Amino acid sequence: MFLNKIKPGIGSVKNKVRVGRGMGSGLGKTCGRGHKGQKSRSGGFHKVGFEGGQMPIQRRLPKRGFSVLKKTDYHSLRLRDIKLIPDEVISIDLLKKFNIISDKVKKVKIYGADQIDKEISLQGFYVSKGAKVMIEASGGKIL
Repeated sequence: MFLNKIKPGIGSVKNKVRVGRGMGSGLGKTCGRGHKGQKSRSGGFHKVGFEGGQMPIQRRLPKRGFSVLKKTDYHSLRLRDIKLIPDEVISIDLLKKFNIISDKVKKVKIYGADQIDKEISLQGFYVSKGAKVMIEASGGKIL
């Protein structure tokens, strides 16, 4: 292989279209721009996003988002993850101590209807109906 023998791929190089070179070329007279109007004139293109004087969409939409003030964001945990903890009274601080949840979490919801074989007491948790039934059936409490 020699550098002077390398050729471009088939169809990758196209001839430049010359406009305004007679009617027979297919792009004579108006050069493919049509008749009259702003787009037919030289320098007659508007900026990107221009909507003819109407307030453009990028200015109509808000710049930043917002957060809902009454947002309830829970970290969810299964009941089977909690029953592995040896302590009887389980709190959010205890879960942070065992690295089950991160330190940034403030609200935790327990869900799941798994069987529990020991009494556990949950302190400061939100609990689903199914999990509540299983905890109370095993003799546990939700404080």
